[in-house]
Amino acid sequence: MKFMKLGSRPDTFYTTEAVRSVSSEVSSDLIIQVKGSRYLLHKFPLLSKCLRLQKLCSESPESSQLQIVQLPDFPGGVEAFEHCAKFCYGITITLSAYNIVSIRCAAEYLQMTEDVEKGNLIYKLEVFLNSCILHGWRDTIVTLQSTKAYPLWSEDLEITSRCIEVLASKVISHPSKVSLSHSYSRKGRDDLSCNGSESHRTKPVNKGWWAEDLAELGIDLYWRTMIAVKSCGRVPSNLIGDALRIYASRWLPMKQEEEVTSKHRLLLESIVSLLPSDKNAVSCSFLLKLLKAASLLKASSSSRMDLARRVGIQLEEASVGDLLIPSLASTDEMVYDVDIVMTILENFMLQGQSPQTSPQRSRGDFERRRSRSAENVDLMFQESRRSSSASHGSKIKVAKLVDGYLQEIAKDRNLPMSKFIAIAEAIPQFSRLDHDDLYKAIDIYLKGHPELNKSERKRLCRILDCKKLSVEACMHAAQNEMLPLRVVVQVLFFEQARAAMSGGQVTELPDNIKALLAAHKKTSKTTASFSTNATMPPEDQWSVSGLKSPKSNISTLKMKLAEVEDLDENFVKGIEKPKKVKSVSMVPKRPKRMFSKLWPSIKNASEKN
Repeated sequence: MKFMKLGSRPDTFYTTEAVRSVSSEVSSDLIIQVKGSRYLLHKFPLLSKCLRLQKLCSESPESSQLQIVQLPDFPGGVEAFEHCAKFCYGITITLSAYNIVSIRCAAEYLQMTEDVEKGNLIYKLEVFLNSCILHGWRDTIVTLQSTKAYPLWSEDLEITSRCIEVLASKVISHPSKVSLSHSYSRKGRDDLSCNGSESHRTKPVNKGWWAEDLAELGIDLYWRTMIAVKSCGRVPSNLIGDALRIYASRWLPMKQEEEVTSKHRLLLESIVSLLPSDKNAVSCSFLLKLLKAASLLKASSSSRMDLARRVGIQLEEASVGDLLIPSLASTDEMVYDVDIVMTILENFMLQGQSPQTSPQRSRGDFERRRSRSAENVDLMFQESRRSSSASHGSKIKVAKLVDGYLQEIAKDRNLPMSKFIAIAEAIPQFSRLDHDDLYKAIDIYLKGHPELNKSERKRLCRILDCKKLSVEACMHAAQNEMLPLRVVVQVLFFEQARAAMSGGQVTELPDNIKALLAAHKKTSKTTASFSTNATMPPEDQWSVSGLKSPKSNISTLKMKLAEVEDLDENFVKGIEKPKKVKSVSMVPKRPKRMFSKLWPSIKNASEKN
């Protein structure tokens, strides 16, 4: 820390319980009262340097030998006044980054200017501030922090703005490395000389060397400093993002049990306003932590929507745990805030949309533009394919993320089925390479909501594509008594037909079924094997025991035969049965009739394709 000593006389102040005085051979003729303390002083040394005291003494009548002057609104308190009084008496005073603001405000209040006397206190304080304090990184931060006690005075004297400008300029000059005035030991980091050089060498500091130090500032000063840093456009956005993350982790409450105040809400909204606009300047995980904090702090809707938009842009980086944002509406509402996740998904789909295709050009247009080189055309085509591929890859990642998220929220008894379906349908079907995770989420929801009627279960299962289920998922679905009968039959048919095609047990299948199974076989090569969740309760784990025998499928169908009348009548009108399939001959007659109801829908689907 830098110090400056002013004055040389050996006179010293001494204190009693009620009165402070200064040792001198001359009797006191002036009493000054500051914040409840009284000082017995002399007019000559004080009035010769303090214009305000001159005016006050001339305005108030003298009473006997002592004249009393009251300074009730004196900035800096008794300590700052004593420094000013000592300077008037020529007594040595010590200046540092910790007290220069209070003494500077006190000197301004007393009007200790050059007009009163050359080399007065204000002049010397300004020289020390500009030549020494503002040359050091740490001293500037300490000085800026001390302005919080005197905000109006510090703004008028431009101490605050000067400190902010200096800090910003140092960050801008060396955003990712350390200069002489920035490298210091964190234990003894105040031991710097007046020229800003370090008292002893330390190890190199990381590229975010300035972020932890600025995190000591209050949000108002921090916000102004970061605005100054960002305005230059020279500091990489990822460094700014790291600085915001450090600041948020230090000051923001991230847990529901922590005490929340309006200051926290202001802090969060200020951090959101400082976030760089560049993608990946901050991690998706950090953005979602801010979103959780915004929910906890009941931040403004604009801040929450801004965070949701940013998360949507880089949603493929998120994890399921990141998306589990608690809902704080009331105890009888949903456990998680599903609505904000829906908003995130909508933003993800908006930013992933391809631009409109340009209209086809006529042959004449092509002839006029044939001067464009073939290399440029090929380059543009390759770039277009690369961009499309990246977008598709992001959708595949997000589809896996959404299905995992559905498995978590499906356990919530208060989650409406409409919201569950809306989340599932927010992702296009082509982005799901398989439907195993989606089926697992549906199964969890059905077990957690046994009150659903038949029509509701049918509506829920419409989002499931049985052709995209793995063998193990099909085996589980075949004995799942919570599923509607139509889904069970579809699962059995597609799995038996697929097995028959691969094993050569089918004499002949209709052309439309062959095409459908061929397409499904091609798709299934890319699907991952189906795995169960080891952490789930035993009743939620999937068992495939006993499914090797076709009798289990038959028994499951028999339990579902009561629902057969619920099948859509339009689904079976005017349908011709396809040729016989040996692989399904094991199913009794009534299930065979149900299979015949499924053929035409498959045929129609393949014809449409």
